[in-house]
Amino acid sequence: MTASRVEGRLDALYAIGGGEGANRPALSAHEDAAHALAWGWMREAGLETGTDAIGNLYGRLRGREPGLAEIWCGSHLDSVPRGGRFDGALGVVAALEAVSRLEPGARTVTVVAFRDEEGCRFGDGFLGSRAVSGQLDATGLENADRDGVTVREALAAGGHPFTPGDGWLVPAPAAFVEAHIEQGPALAGQDAALGVVTSIVGILELQAVFAGAAGHAGTTPMANRRDAALCAAAFQVAAAAAARDIADAVVTVGSAIAVEPGAANVIARRTTVRLDARAPDAERLAALERAVWAAADEAAQAHGCEAQVDVTMRIDPVACDPALRDVLGRAAAGAPSLPSGAGHDAQVLARAGVPIAMLFVRSLNGGISHSPAESSSREDVAACVDALEAALRELTDRR
Repeated sequence: MTASRVEGRLDALYAIGGGEGANRPALSAHEDAAHALAWGWMREAGLETGTDAIGNLYGRLRGREPGLAEIWCGSHLDSVPRGGRFDGALGVVAALEAVSRLEPGARTVTVVAFRDEEGCRFGDGFLGSRAVSGQLDATGLENADRDGVTVREALAAGGHPFTPGDGWLVPAPAAFVEAHIEQGPALAGQDAALGVVTSIVGILELQAVFAGAAGHAGTTPMANRRDAALCAAAFQVAAAAAARDIADAVVTVGSAIAVEPGAANVIARRTTVRLDARAPDAERLAALERAVWAAADEAAQAHGCEAQVDVTMRIDPVACDPALRDVLGRAAAGAPSLPSGAGHDAQVLARAGVPIAMLFVRSLNGGISHSPAESSSREDVAACVDALEAALRELTDRR
């Protein structure tokens, strides 16, 4: 029953939004529909359901000792455009399946579905986990999507009365366990169904603005140009080269580059680039940040432009809790350990002081993710549910 029910629920979530792949943007009707489905499944499982002011969804199996902090398990239900079947959704559906098998323990165990982990619509990710843990301030509510709709406006339209304040929106949990597809090829290369995560990568999102001078595309000699678009291109090449010199560091420009005035026959006077930079530990993340700033300065000097670089989001690298890793190691006997090169809600909660652990499920098709080609096998998903069940049973009776 587990495999077919989990598969059916993943299919139901994947169908929301239509088109190729998963299409559930943050704070949209499609993300709302995914949360409504999960709410119904939680109710069917006999869980006590609720939401917080940002719209995160909770399904609680009440424990025998209400004074003990809860154990949380879950992930997110939003997706990138044309995303995969498993990213985020697997963590929620697998947690729900595992919790539905449990009898009440000493602690309440809660299935959590966070809002807007991906950050594709408004630029900054981890909206739900940052909000619930008191890490989302008022400036984050003014970020806007391509249509000019701000986070604040989208929250109001969805009926979410979030106002930044101090501290948690709900009581902090004793621990958070997140299951997720690996989004890479390491487990497949080791012929392992599951993996226990050791640490989660640090992430910087930066915005680089290059200011040059507009001019006629046909009459301005190349030597006389201050081309902001060319400067931005040089910056991207230099930033990528810098990342290659730092072990396991990566940089990506994956969203649209804004060029002003935006006409094919006008030299760009201003170009804005958003860059995602990642490294596995604090030392290498700091080195990567310095290298990106240097790349911007060098590109600006080479092309007669001015550069301004701002960090719009910083998520520090974190280590998973050793005791929780041991719990997952016992639950998923023989599973290898590996770091996560992708960011997750778990690291946001860790930054707020919550012990965290992550269980990876083997990705197929070369580890591709954020794509309709994303895949994990039914057998590996079933193994994930079994391991979560065993781990949560142990954790709910811990005092």
